[in-house]
Amino acid sequence: MLRTLTTFSLLLVGFRAAGAQAANSFAGSNLYYAAGLYDDDRTTLLEGLQSAGMKVLRVWLDGQSETQKGTNISPFPDLEPTQICDGVASCYNDTVLERLDDFMVAANSYGIKLLIDMHSYNALAAGDVYGAAYGIEDFYTDSDAQSAFDQRLIHVVNHVHTTLGQPWKELNDYIFGFEAENEAMIGDGQTFIEDHQQWQCDRATTIKGQLGGNSGILVMTGGESWMAESVQPDFLSCDALDVISIHAYGTGDYDTSSIESYVSQAQSAGKMLIMEEWGACYFNTSNNDCPTGAPLASDTRNANIKQWAGTITAAGLPWLYWEVIPNADPHWGSDYEIGLVDDPSWSTLQDVAQAALGATAAFDFSPYLL
Repeated sequence: MLRTLTTFSLLLVGFRAAGAQAANSFAGSNLYYAAGLYDDDRTTLLEGLQSAGMKVLRVWLDGQSETQKGTNISPFPDLEPTQICDGVASCYNDTVLERLDDFMVAANSYGIKLLIDMHSYNALAAGDVYGAAYGIEDFYTDSDAQSAFDQRLIHVVNHVHTTLGQPWKELNDYIFGFEAENEAMIGDGQTFIEDHQQWQCDRATTIKGQLGGNSGILVMTGGESWMAESVQPDFLSCDALDVISIHAYGTGDYDTSSIESYVSQAQSAGKMLIMEEWGACYFNTSNNDCPTGAPLASDTRNANIKQWAGTITAAGLPWLYWEVIPNADPHWGSDYEIGLVDDPSWSTLQDVAQAALGATAAFDFSPYLL
């Protein structure tokens, strides 16, 4: 049965957020290769997000060299393309940062801020300079790796915007939040994540130390593979973390009552939650196992989007969809994408994103939005 967002249910969400200031929710999207968009596609994307009332776009710093999700891009290298720079300013290749300088100014004009992931597990596992030097376990346990990676984080937040003339850490009108890494530690399994929770807090402490306490920019975790893995007790007790980012594709994690149990934990800890990655599979497979398959009927996929966005919103969580793309969706593997060109699910995603703006949230993100 589809759960609908009635006025009464929205009021109940507000009452359940005991001690939290009533505020409206919001929606947004992810686009990991945003730094590579040509101007026309950037405009198409931002106009589309604005039409849906979306407020945040999450972007990554990993280099990209070829077409992504059917989007032709201008290639750009990794921030540390050939070696770990360990704080040597001349060693970093700032192309991706400078591309995002332009992007964030354009996004601001559409009422959108950027959420910036400063590294990703994907790059580590693919053998970037950190993966080559340390592998996917020692990167999180070796003190030299942590020290060098902290220098990367410091370099990013202190990057001076090429036209605004201010470091990113001062640009709270343009930047929603920073995350040290997308899905840190997921390749090492949930037990490893549980045993090494301090890695997140240490990286957040590095970032917060640069931002200061009243920057107007959030420090976030970058998510894990599912709800229980994403919300760890030591994340909730870490002073430097503002927001716990949830990534979830299993439909059980979209259930309102399940989400509410995590909302209560976060409220008790004085933290905020966001459903930072979720999506509705294009194929007829399990939603969290979406590599290929027969296409779902558009009506079925649209019903899934309506249902799951509704239950996430009803639990009081803002959300970022994985992901809106500025072109027709080529339906490559692991296809959760919704294209802005001729996609029968785009109008549905627009509707549920606009509905989120009118819904009561469990957390007050309003000071961080345009």
